Amino acid sequence: MNEVIRPAPECPPQTLERQALERLDSPPVELSIIVPSFNECDNVAVLHRRLEATLAGVAWEIIFVDDNSPDGTWDVVRDLAQRDSRVRCIRRIGRRGLSGACIEGILASSAPYAAVMDADLQHDETQLPKMLSLLRSGQADLVVGSRYIEGYKSEGFDKQRAGASALATEVARKILRVEIADPMSGFFMIRRDRFEQLAPQLSVHGFKILLDIVATARGTLRAAEIPYTFGARQHGESKLDSMVALDFLGLVLAKLTNDAVSLRFLLFATVGSIGLVVHLVTLYITYELFEVPFAGAQAASALVAMTSNFILNNFFTYRDQRLKGFAILGGLIAFYIVCSVGLLANVGVALSVHNNLLANAGVTALSVPDKQNVWWLAGVAGVAGALMGVVWNYAMSGLFVWRKR
Repeated sequence: MNEVIRPAPECPPQTLERQALERLDSPPVELSIIVPSFNECDNVAVLHRRLEATLAGVAWEIIFVDDNSPDGTWDVVRDLAQRDSRVRCIRRIGRRGLSGACIEGILASSAPYAAVMDADLQHDETQLPKMLSLLRSGQADLVVGSRYIEGYKSEGFDKQRAGASALATEVARKILRVEIADPMSGFFMIRRDRFEQLAPQLSVHGFKILLDIVATARGTLRAAEIPYTFGARQHGESKLDSMVALDFLGLVLAKLTNDAVSLRFLLFATVGSIGLVVHLVTLYITYELFEVPFAGAQAASALVAMTSNFILNNFFTYRDQRLKGFAILGGLIAFYIVCSVGLLANVGVALSVHNNLLANAGVTALSVPDKQNVWWLAGVAGVAGALMGVVWNYAMSGLFVWRKR
C-alpha cells in the first residue's frame, strides 16, 4: 500500500488559531501604516522592529503593498505576517507605481488614521506618535513630514536630488496654489475618512501621491507639518528615475485641467504628437522624394508612425505595464490590429481631404506642375488623417495591448 505524502502547510493550524484569537482579544486598530515596496526584502524586518519600538501602546498594523518584487519582498512580508498578525501584504501583479500602491493600501486599511512611509528606512518612524497625536486631537486632517521647515535634518539626500525636489516643490506651489511647504513629501499621515472622500479623484499613476491629495482637496484639508530626519538608505537602491519628472509634469497638467484629462492620456498625447512629426517626415520622404502615390505614402507613413508610437508608449506611457521579451512582438502585432480601423479611417479621411484641397486649388493629382507648390496640401491632409485615429488608438491600446495582467 502506497503511503500518501502531503506537503506541510505554510502556516501551522495552531499559528492560525493563535492569530485569530489575538485579533479577537486585541483592541481595534487605530493606525494603519502603508508601505509601498519594490525590491526591499532586506529592509522589511528592520522596519518592523523599529515600528514595534516606536508604537508601544498604540494599536497599529502595517500593510506592505508590494509590486511583485523580483527579490521576493512579498515572501519576506508574508513570512513575517505568520508571526505577527499586525503585518499584512498586498501583492500586486500586472501593475506598478507608488501612487496606486498607496491608494490601494489606504483603502484596504481598517484604522481611522493611515500613515504612508517608504520601505527604505529613510523616513523617521519616531515622528509617527507625534503625527498621530495631531490627528487624534482634531488639530489637523493631514500631517506631513516636511523637509522645508525648521528642524529638518538630512543624512541621505544628495544635492542633485534635493535641488530637483526643491524646484518641483516651487512649481507645484506656484501653479497649483498648494499652501503646504513640502507637497512632494512621501511621509505623511491622514484621516482615512477624508482620504476616502478624495480617492475617486486621485491618479493611480506616478510617484507624488501627497501632491495629488493636496491639489485635489483644494484647501479643504487642515494640514500640519513637522520636521524629521531623512535617513541614509542602508539596503537596495532608489526607485526614482528620469521618468519621475515626466510623471510630475503630467500630474500638474492634469490638476490644472480639473482632472478632465488623465495623466496617462497626457503621456499618450505627447507620444502622439511625436508620432505626428514622424508621420509627416515619412510622408514627405515617400510622397515628395520617392514620388509614391499619396494613398500609398499615407499608409506607409501611418505604419511607421504606429510603430514609433508603440515603442514610445511602451517605454513612457505604459511603463508600469511595460512589455518585455517576446511580449513586445505580441504587443506590437496587437497594436497594429487594434489600430487597423483607425488606420483605415486615417487613410480614407486624409485621401478625401487631399483630393478636395487639390480640387479647390484648381489642380488634379495627374496634372500638378510642381509638387512643391502643393506639398502643404498633402501635409494638411496627413494631419487630418492622423488625428482621426487618436481616440480609437488610445481606447483600444488600454483594452488589448497594455491590459493589466
